[in-house]
Amino acid sequence: MCKFGVNMIVPESRAAWVGKCRKAEELGFDVIGAADHLGMAPPFPALVLAAEVTERVRLNTFVLNTAFYNPVLLARDVTGTDQFTEGRLELGLGAGYVQAEFEAAGMEFPSAGKRVDHLEHTIKELKRLYADEAHKPETVQKPGPPLMIAGRGNRLLTLAAEHADIIGFTGTAAVPDGGALVAADAAEIEERVNFVREKLNGREVELNILSHFIGVVEDRRTGLEQVRHSLKGSLTVEQLAELPTALIGTPEQIAEQILAHRERFGFTYFTVLEHNMESFAPVIEVLRGR
Repeated sequence: MCKFGVNMIVPESRAAWVGKCRKAEELGFDVIGAADHLGMAPPFPALVLAAEVTERVRLNTFVLNTAFYNPVLLARDVTGTDQFTEGRLELGLGAGYVQAEFEAAGMEFPSAGKRVDHLEHTIKELKRLYADEAHKPETVQKPGPPLMIAGRGNRLLTLAAEHADIIGFTGTAAVPDGGALVAADAAEIEERVNFVREKLNGREVELNILSHFIGVVEDRRTGLEQVRHSLKGSLTVEQLAELPTALIGTPEQIAEQILAHRERFGFTYFTVLEHNMESFAPVIEVLRGR
C-alpha cells in the first residue's frame, strides 16, 4: 500500500487554511505537509491548527530549513507540537538550499558542507533531548516523532540512511550550490535510491518522492508534451514518461505508474503540491479501491 501526502505552500487566512486541511483529509490524503520557506505559513502553528480541525491525517514539516534553527529551540517546538497534535507529527528536515532566503533573513549562506554539519548536529541534539527525562515538553511519540530527511547529496543521504525513518528524494539533478533546481531523469533518481540502499545495510525505512508534475488528463502524450514545454525541453517525452516526479494520464494510468515506481524505485510515499490536491484525489481513490 502507498501513502500520499500534500504539501501546503499557499499562505492564506485561518478559515482558508482550515478548509483546505479538512478537504485534504476528505480526499483521502494520509499526510498534510507545511513547507518551510519565507512568505509561506509558519510550519508549526500551521500543523497544530491542521490537527485541531482534522482527525486522522499525519502532519509533516516538509521540510524545515534546518540551518535557520537553533537545535535546542527547535526541540521545544518539535516536542510541543507533538504534544499539541497528540502524536501525529512527522518531522521533516533538510539542509536548506535557497540562498536568497538566507540573504533576506540577514544570514550568511554557509557552504553545503557547513549546512549538512548543522543538520547532523541538530539531529543528534534532538535525539539527546528526546531521551532526557528532564526535557519539557515531552514527546507523545517515543523515542520521538518519525524523522524524515530530504535531499540529494551523498553526505546528506548518508546521514539520512543512518538516522531517518523516512528518506525524501527531491527528484532533482546535481546543480551548483545555490543554483536553480533542475529535474533529474529516472536513471539519476534510481542512482540516488541505490546509493541510499547501500548505506542502509538492511535497515527498513520509507522512501518518499515529491511528485512535482501532476497532470490528470485523458491524453497522456499531450500532458507529457506540456510538461516537456514547461521544462524548456530539458527532458524528452520518453524520459518524462519514466519519472516518478511526473505523474501524467488518466487516474487509472497514474495509478499504474505509481505501482510501477513502487516496484522500480521502492517509493511507497508520494507527495504532491497543494495546487494538485483535488485533481490527484481520483488517483488515490483508484488505488484504494484495488
